[in-house]
Amino acid sequence: MTSLLHLDSSHSDHSVSRYLTGLFAREWRRLHGDGGYRYRDLAAEPVPLVTATYCSFAQRVERRGTLPLTTVTAMAESPSEQREWAGTLPLIEEVLDADTLLIGLPMYNYTVPASLKAWIDRITFPGAFKDSRTGESLLRDARAVVVAARGGGYGPGSPKEAFDFQTPYMRMYLEGLGIAGENVHVVHAEMTRASDVPELAEFQDMAARSLAEAEERVTRLPALLAPREPAVR
Repeated sequence: MTSLLHLDSSHSDHSVSRYLTGLFAREWRRLHGDGGYRYRDLAAEPVPLVTATYCSFAQRVERRGTLPLTTVTAMAESPSEQREWAGTLPLIEEVLDADTLLIGLPMYNYTVPASLKAWIDRITFPGAFKDSRTGESLLRDARAVVVAARGGGYGPGSPKEAFDFQTPYMRMYLEGLGIAGENVHVVHAEMTRASDVPELAEFQDMAARSLAEAEERVTRLPALLAPREPAVR
């Protein structure tokens, strides 16, 4: 079954990233149905921050090399380790089961929201996304769509281009997780605060064009993303 994991991380009541991921998800569901659709609102239902117990358990597992997830489960010894792993494994399995990851990514203070970073820190468990026999990525054929919204302008050639620690970080992270670079698709909506921040008012036309381009891309992409074979783990 074709499957989509849809993540939103914005805390805003007027979120552009949520609006755009919603357009993508509706078109995806129109094409593929609801059976393979999974949604997580990381702002409304936060993923707990990793703890010292999580870190020490992860380090102990990593010293053993790349292990099957069932083996990792058996290695959780104390009640606190078992609780940490019980809150981590389902999140990892959601990623492994998805053909496509859809990530709503607002820019907060030049980078990603804490709600998304908490999810990133928890799922990035040693060896979780590698084949325990071959060491190859279990996500090599997965797709990722990152819908990035930012209140100002950070695109190529803009004065603040060097201050974009949002999308370069997310692209680097997803590729590091094992998703092929050509399968990471980033959609930008720029100047999203132009209509309500006085010093950005002159950029309202730019904001409208950027939003229209983003709308077109997110409604076109679902038909272009072919499903992958399920991960073997």
